[in-house]
Amino acid sequence: MTRIAQTFLNKPKQVLNVYCTAGYPQLNSTLTVMQALQQYGADLIELGMPYSDPLADGPVIQQSSSVALQNGMSIKVLFEQLKDCRKTIHIPIILMGYMNPILQYGFEAFCKKAAEVGVDGLILPDLPEYEFENMYGAVIKKYQLDFIFLITPETSEERIRKMDALSSGFLYAVSSSATTGKDKNFNEVNTYLQRLQAMQLKNPIMVGFGVKDKSTFTTACTYSNGAIIGSAYIQALGSSTDIAATTQQFLENILK
Repeated sequence: MTRIAQTFLNKPKQVLNVYCTAGYPQLNSTLTVMQALQQYGADLIELGMPYSDPLADGPVIQQSSSVALQNGMSIKVLFEQLKDCRKTIHIPIILMGYMNPILQYGFEAFCKKAAEVGVDGLILPDLPEYEFENMYGAVIKKYQLDFIFLITPETSEERIRKMDALSSGFLYAVSSSATTGKDKNFNEVNTYLQRLQAMQLKNPIMVGFGVKDKSTFTTACTYSNGAIIGSAYIQALGSSTDIAATTQQFLENILK
């Protein structure tokens, strides 16, 4: 059983996935941030690989990517930082990013290295379903990485079922067709989540985009297995002088 599957088996509700940008706020902050997230209650870590044109990300995460790139972060540097991460990090690690830098690195080389350093899964929003099925999915499976597709409230039932069939780990339910970090009306979101719940999909459902505090996290979890927080945590890190203390306070405000 994969680490991600084991997480949902052990904790089927209110799973907390926290997004952080690799190389932010400082180039060598990556493991410090990950260790703090694990220590103070995150169940999953979604580690963003910074990219100059992140189509699904709002201004906060875009800005953190820009800083990380200026700091010198790259896929090669990230893998070097992660090479011994499993000595201290025991929760699942998901890499989130975009195809262009991965293709420059080499897709199979990327998957092989990700598996070697202990990565559990991938979220690549600009990898089309057709290319996943016909080109890249077999490589991802070869290295036993989970792959998580995104769906939105506008996604048809037929396509939701297709994305669910192709995904492993969990299905990423985007709360609305907007970028990350925007406020959402979670009463409307819950109608969408109830529809997903009624479909009895094979994968757990994680909700992302607009989840930022205890209230939105609790509401998002009502009809799903958990939620993903990104922009609000990145904002907290941006004004932090102590990553561990900032992370502790941030997560306690959500989980207690």
